[in-house]
Amino acid sequence: MNSFSIIFLVCLALSSLAIKALNVSYDGRAITIDGKRRVLLSGSIHYPRSTPEMWPSLINKAKQGGLNVIETYVFWNAHEPLHRQYDFSGNLDLVRFIKTIQDEGLYAMLRIGPYVCAEWNYGGFPVWLHNIPNIELRTNNRVYQDEMKNFTTKIVDLMRHEKLFASQGGPIILAQIENEYGNVMGPYGNGGKEYIKWCAQLAESYQIGVPWVMCQQNDAPDPMINSCNGYYCDNFQPNNGNKPKTWTENWTGWFNNWGGAIPHRTAEDIAFAVVRFFQYGGTFQNYYMYHGGTNFGRTSGGPYITTSYDYDAPLDEYGNFNQPKWGHLKNLHVVLKSMEAVLTQGSSSTVDYGNMTTATVYSYAGKSACFLGNAHPTNDNTINFQNVEYTIPAWSVSILPDCRSEAYNTAKVNAQTSIMVKKQNQADNGAEPLKWEWMYEPFRQMKNGKILGNVSMTASKLLDQKVVTNDISDYLWHITSVDVQKGDPILSNHTTLRVKTNGHLLHVFVNGKRVGSQYAKYDKYKFDYEANVSLKQGKNEITLLSGTVGLPNYGAHFDDVQVGIPGPVLLITSKDNTDIIKNISNNSWSYKVGLHGENVKHYKQASGKGWYTNGLPTERGFVWYKTMFESPIGSDPVVVDLKGLGKGQAWVNGNNIGRYWPKYLARYHIPRSFLTYNGPNTLVLFEELGGNPYDVKFATITIEKACANAYEGNKLELACNENQVISEVKFASFGLPVGNCGSFKKGECDSSNALSVIKSQCVGQQSCSIEVSERVLGPTGCRVSQLRLAVDALCGTTVSTEMKKH
Repeated sequence: MNSFSIIFLVCLALSSLAIKALNVSYDGRAITIDGKRRVLLSGSIHYPRSTPEMWPSLINKAKQGGLNVIETYVFWNAHEPLHRQYDFSGNLDLVRFIKTIQDEGLYAMLRIGPYVCAEWNYGGFPVWLHNIPNIELRTNNRVYQDEMKNFTTKIVDLMRHEKLFASQGGPIILAQIENEYGNVMGPYGNGGKEYIKWCAQLAESYQIGVPWVMCQQNDAPDPMINSCNGYYCDNFQPNNGNKPKTWTENWTGWFNNWGGAIPHRTAEDIAFAVVRFFQYGGTFQNYYMYHGGTNFGRTSGGPYITTSYDYDAPLDEYGNFNQPKWGHLKNLHVVLKSMEAVLTQGSSSTVDYGNMTTATVYSYAGKSACFLGNAHPTNDNTINFQNVEYTIPAWSVSILPDCRSEAYNTAKVNAQTSIMVKKQNQADNGAEPLKWEWMYEPFRQMKNGKILGNVSMTASKLLDQKVVTNDISDYLWHITSVDVQKGDPILSNHTTLRVKTNGHLLHVFVNGKRVGSQYAKYDKYKFDYEANVSLKQGKNEITLLSGTVGLPNYGAHFDDVQVGIPGPVLLITSKDNTDIIKNISNNSWSYKVGLHGENVKHYKQASGKGWYTNGLPTERGFVWYKTMFESPIGSDPVVVDLKGLGKGQAWVNGNNIGRYWPKYLARYHIPRSFLTYNGPNTLVLFEELGGNPYDVKFATITIEKACANAYEGNKLELACNENQVISEVKFASFGLPVGNCGSFKKGECDSSNALSVIKSQCVGQQSCSIEVSERVLGPTGCRVSQLRLAVDALCGTTVSTEMKKH
């Protein structure tokens, strides 16, 4: 047989393997794939919150972290922004994303919804849906159901055509219809109950050959698997004994709001929740999120969800390992997978030791695996289990895969902690400061009594902003005029304009002059704006610009929440101690959608007429800024620091990197795929409130320090980024070290060899692995049951600065 024939047969074999259909089913214990019950460890990665160039790295890192499933929502408003006009390009290429999962040898869960919540604008619904006559969303309404069926069918057919369901040899082993409807179902009454039945029937009608899930839906009709979302799901039970205990969202952190606290959930607490779930019969668990990513453009919901969707996930917004969270969970996954047969096929029994402490034993085919759990929030507990004493730290679970030796405890973190820093763009070294160009965003909307530009709609009332804009812009101009005759009391110098708004921002102009602005505070999205105005005799132009910062995405009837200016809009003056009120809410209002700069696409103009180079205005709103910059050297993630600016949107080479509001968040992600390496890049900003662009800087995110406090009997793995090495070990102590990362000190006993061993194995290496034992690190003289190794190391760049693109 010649070499060509061998290659042909190998390729044929691989091809046959790739298209092998899988039989996916379930029973009361687990999801079964080709007759084998599985422990499934899943993580959410949303394809529109990253870029296609990032997907292989993100999915590979998830695989390295021990996951075997990747979960994603499908985002209706991204794929069908206009009725029957579809977009599956760029970071919306769902097929490419699923195939990237398959290329890594992982399974996929496709949560079609098509309502997704996800802190995504309008919960993933296209706003045009709201504007269809006689429609009611998420209930037994034929108009809505026809639209939902059309989009769901579109996605199912697309996956089927590409042979991406497991029954066709693809990676998709689970699909989801609707999303968290049980949380809000009550107000929909009987229509909601009928709707859920209809959803189940629709899902089953597709005959895709894999199970369907309904999360947070206790009355999910058979054969839908109902599942749990939340921080803890160990007490959850499915609504049918023939369904597996499934956790579709284990919240690894939380989302961030403009003006809200930055959330954090510890690695120890997540691990505790996961192990409790498996201790009490769970077999499918999904981290929401495993990689949060970025809300590019205007995709963030809320209101007031930030552009960053980092979520404190195991992979940070930029795709870096969020340590110790990623490593602590990776170590857990290794142990859980080693127990797969016992957990999914064995019988279990639990003994309660009191004081919130339990022991669970799984037995199968002559093997046993055990969990020792302590749910007390503050007290360590010691128990005698099978004639051996075990001390279980507070709020932790110990896993004993052989029911004798502890292989993992959720409170004992053996993974490194990575200290990330922002590093100045080295391409700027020796370069001149950024050179800025600018132009004003016009806010004069009338001239000689005529409205300038295209009017989208005219009405003798104030309209819901969604109705007019179809959400193609954050901004809606409301334009009217008021005739004031001689002797009219509102000619007074003490006239007040009062506007009631559901926000989220309001800018007020009278006769072409800016009167003022106001924005809502976090979680208080309705406000009354008041300002003194001076009117003239005759016709007065009153222009109100309403701005949104993400549409609502959750709750019963969230889609009907009015945004913009519901009114009333009043002119108020006083005469003889009596208020005189002129209500102009029912005036003839002309509506214009979007900014002039949006409509003519200033953000796509690398050069062009109208940009000024001199007299740069600062601390002034309604200004477009533009500058050029060089791509940062290396392969580390790129950010732009917009400190000094007010609020607005930013574009890099025509790509909208999201809303910015540096008062709350200064740093914004620029994916390297947005950059060019054959010349300068263009940054365009629309500054809404007023700020100073001179402090704008570009930087990269990298690891400065790796430190750890690992327990004896484990392996400590230290690593810097791919283009770095461990340049220095500042501290190492094996024994009973005290303190925390950056402030470690030697304890009462210590090995004299630890520092030299660590240096010899790690310095100059991108990563190193050290067995934490006296055999490797030397004797300590300590008389305790478990020693620890504390290390503080620095990461430095390699000599080569060859550019790597993501």
